[in-house]
Amino acid sequence: MPPITPMVRNLLILNVLMFFLSDRLFPTEMFALHDIRSDAFRPYQFVTHMFMHGNLGHLFSNMFSLFIFGPMLERYWGELRFLSFYLITGLGASLLYSLVHHYEITQVLDGAAAFMQNPDPIDFKNLLEKGGINVRGMEAFLIDFNRNPKDAQLIMQAKSFASRMTEVVVDSPMLGASGAVFGILMAFGMLFPNTELMLLFFPVPIKAKYFVLMYGAFELYSGLNRTPGDNVAHYAHLGGMLFAYILLKLWERQRNNFY
Repeated sequence: MPPITPMVRNLLILNVLMFFLSDRLFPTEMFALHDIRSDAFRPYQFVTHMFMHGNLGHLFSNMFSLFIFGPMLERYWGELRFLSFYLITGLGASLLYSLVHHYEITQVLDGAAAFMQNPDPIDFKNLLEKGGINVRGMEAFLIDFNRNPKDAQLIMQAKSFASRMTEVVVDSPMLGASGAVFGILMAFGMLFPNTELMLLFFPVPIKAKYFVLMYGAFELYSGLNRTPGDNVAHYAHLGGMLFAYILLKLWERQRNNFY
């Protein structure tokens, strides 16, 4: 394997340092990206969330992809352009994610407000599903509430849960370098489309362009059909790929313009 390139090495070091320093010198949520309606939101989080990770597995998966695909792109572009690409695609990923997440939160808040005005067991179950709550863990309560929809104590419990759920949804942060990493994957597939990859979970050589296409399709499907408990920011991944495509097309157009 060719030696690691300088900017990739610096990004790896920075991400690892931030992971081990977070919650020791500063709280992770301070730099994770929150919804604009959250009291914890700060504008700088659109950038800082890229260097925060939730656990060691999350960190390893992102840094492994950066380590494998990043050096070839850095050699192709140079250090500064590679860093610009990394930051722009990461920022673009956070913007797309924030727009989609803002819409999803609005749906939950509107559903909670309607439920508070007219508490109904069916509306409560729908609210839980909108909030990404696995209703299997609340089957007993839902059955009891459905059988006794006018029970004051059950209504109070449901309202209390709905109130706590909306607070959690609004304050739920997004973090990780996945958006920028998916931008790197997209760029690799576009610039080196016929490079064959051997993947651990798919032990047959596959060209980079097909790998990126399948991965993008999987993320789109997962984002549109998200299951309860799925805390993966699929639209951040798609945002990184989308902004990578746009940026590469802009750079290609600039290169082809002669004055």
